[in-house]
Amino acid sequence: MSKIFNTLLKDRPSQLGLILLFILLITASLSGFINTENIQSLDHRLLPSGESKHLLGTDHFGRDILLRIVVGAGISLKVGLLASSISLIMGILLGLIAGYFGKWVDTLIMRFTDIMMAFPVLLFLIAISATFEPGINTAMIAIGAVSWPPMARLMRSQVLMLKSREFISSAEALGFSHSRILFFHILPNCLAPIIVTFTLGISGAIMAEASLSFLGLGVQPPTPSWGSMINEGKDFLRIAPGISVYPGIAIAITVLAFNLVGEGLRDALDVKLEK
Repeated sequence: MSKIFNTLLKDRPSQLGLILLFILLITASLSGFINTENIQSLDHRLLPSGESKHLLGTDHFGRDILLRIVVGAGISLKVGLLASSISLIMGILLGLIAGYFGKWVDTLIMRFTDIMMAFPVLLFLIAISATFEPGINTAMIAIGAVSWPPMARLMRSQVLMLKSREFISSAEALGFSHSRILFFHILPNCLAPIIVTFTLGISGAIMAEASLSFLGLGVQPPTPSWGSMINEGKDFLRIAPGISVYPGIAIAITVLAFNLVGEGLRDALDVKLEK
């Protein structure tokens, strides 16, 4: 683990990603101490950025944009981590089963995976969020439930490559159970691509949550979300562009940070690039 971390520290893009992620974690940790109900003042509507008390200005309800972005950081990070974790678990389980048992089990799971990948992800998210009550929990479950196919295909390919290896044949000859072989012999040898895919999946989940919130199907007002903030500010782009621009910049920086760290992890965990 220390070797991987040292490799990340030697890579300039990864260094930038780690710095941005550290700032994001600090910002998200501060979100729990902010009461969004006390940051509204109708006497300070649409103030420009640079004010002494409102660094990024205020929106059309007199709410401080910077404080709402800080609260939105905690929500985005929570949704990204939990939704990506749901996707990770579903993808790993289905990929392991399909690759190890093969035959009709593999065919059934992979054809279902192909069907899921054939439809636009956003369409599935809208359908699930519209069917159930919109909110942060619905958004997390919906994003995790529709973003597992790439992980499942990745796991299947890893299992197909590993199950013909000698140590798997030895485990089968010793009479080990299928679950022990899957979770104690095959899964540990797939951790490198899993970690990379999970890291990159967090940025995708954050983008998906922002899209749902922009459409009104994600985090519900008055709870601030970066996507809903962009939607609220679209009618004031000419007179107060910061209402939409600043949350958009926050999303772009967050996605960039996770992508940079993910790319760095891919290089650090790739044995072929070790030299």
